[in-house]
Amino acid sequence: MRKLLIPALVLAASAAHAQAPAHEDGPGPNMVIEVAAADGTPKGTITLDLLADKAPNHVARLVELAKAGAYDGVVFHRVIDGFMAQTGDVEHGKQGGASVSMAGMGGSDLPDLEAEFNDVSFQAGTVGMARAQDPNSANSQFFIDLAPATFLDGQYTVVGQLIDGWDVLNQVKKGDANANGAVESPDYMAKVTIVE
Repeated sequence: MRKLLIPALVLAASAAHAQAPAHEDGPGPNMVIEVAAADGTPKGTITLDLLADKAPNHVARLVELAKAGAYDGVVFHRVIDGFMAQTGDVEHGKQGGASVSMAGMGGSDLPDLEAEFNDVSFQAGTVGMARAQDPNSANSQFFIDLAPATFLDGQYTVVGQLIDGWDVLNQVKKGDANANGAVESPDYMAKVTIVE
């Protein structure tokens, strides 16, 4: 089970979306995500600058899975307004798949990763790896913060930063706050590519 754990506190969902800070495109690689609605309608593109210098093993995993096409068609299964959008369950999260109701419970067929906690703070647009209670259980799932979430600092591995597509990220279909952000008929990553 690789659901992102949230401390037992109430997350206030802001009516106004946080503004993503401007981030320069670093040395990369970049992950380019084409987002689509459940019916296949394109919603736009999100570009993430992956921080290989901060989390080399996690970034290598994201790159490997993206290059293999594993992320293509994977849903944003958990989206909490004012907090984050989670995706990346390549085992159960394929759009239209028989096990999509279990999205968030799986990973890839690759081994789990040891944590690579670093000094990057979780802010709007920060990309982190989801994991189970064990800090060394990240595998394929990741999340993108919709607002600052500094309470995650030092608890989850930061792997990147959104550098383009903030408007697209904020349009990803939100989940039910009473169901921990579970999304009915979720948007999905139609195509994920790596630009090095």
